[in-house]
This record gives sequence, C-alpha cells and structure tokens, in this order.
Amino acid sequence: MRRPIKRRHELQADEIYGSVKVSKLINYVMERGKKDTARAVVYRAFEALKKEGDPVAIFEDALEKAAPSVEVRSRRVGGANYQVPREVRPERRLSLGLRWMVQAAEGTKGKPMHESLAAEILAAHKGEGAAVTKKETTHRMAEANKAFAHFAW
Repeated sequence: MRRPIKRRHELQADEIYGSVKVSKLINYVMERGKKDTARAVVYRAFEALKKEGDPVAIFEDALEKAAPSVEVRSRRVGGANYQVPREVRPERRLSLGLRWMVQAAEGTKGKPMHESLAAEILAAHKGEGAAVTKKETTHRMAEANKAFAHFAW
C-alpha cells in the first residue's frame, strides 16, 4: 500500500512583488535563518534588474531557462548501475532551477551577493551563465543515456 501524500505548506507571496517564486528565491538565499538579510539581498538584486525591464518577468524567464525538464537517476539492475533519464516534476524543476542559480551566484567571489545574484539572473535570462550550463549538462546526460529509458520505474 502506498503511503499518503504529504500536505505541503503553501508559501505566501512576497510583499513587494506578490510572487511565490520570489518568496522561494528569498528562502534559497537565506542562511542561518536570517530572512531579513536574504530579503534585502534579493530586493537589491531586483533593483539592479529594473534597468533591464520588469524584474519579476526577467526572473521568471531566467528560471524557465535554468530549470531542467529531464534528469538522470541511478537505478540498479542485475548488478549494474544505470543512469536512467526521467522527466522532472514541476516542483522539483522549480527547486533545482532556484538552487542552481543561487549556488552559481554564491560561487562568484569578490562581489556582493546582490550583484552576483542579479548578474546570474540576467545571464540565465540571456541563456548563458552557470545555471543554464548545468541544465544543458543534465540534458546532455539524459540524452546520452536514453537507451536505458526502458529501466524507468
């Protein structure tokens, strides 16, 4: 018998932009429970994005370009491990895209976090940057291993 589906906590939209995705981004940027600091970082990054246009639209487009649609999962069959390509659920797709963008921004040294986050969002919006590269690598892995797709469970 399957276990019951967990009831997930619905996240509130952020106060300034009214977007749940921006709230999730704030939570991904947050370290050691310092949410006000994370909010300040994200809002300063969005202020920098205002020069390019609507920051929420740019962010959502960047997220779409950085989020993977397929990934590979390891599956053990007959003593061998196979990398089996699987489609990514929408919730996981969103969380992977956010995580990769924030990790890419954190990996940029020598700049304040709000500048590197704005730069990474802008790069993803243009279809470049570390998060988009990671997505393309993931897609390439799935394409290379599509012969094992019949092992999907």
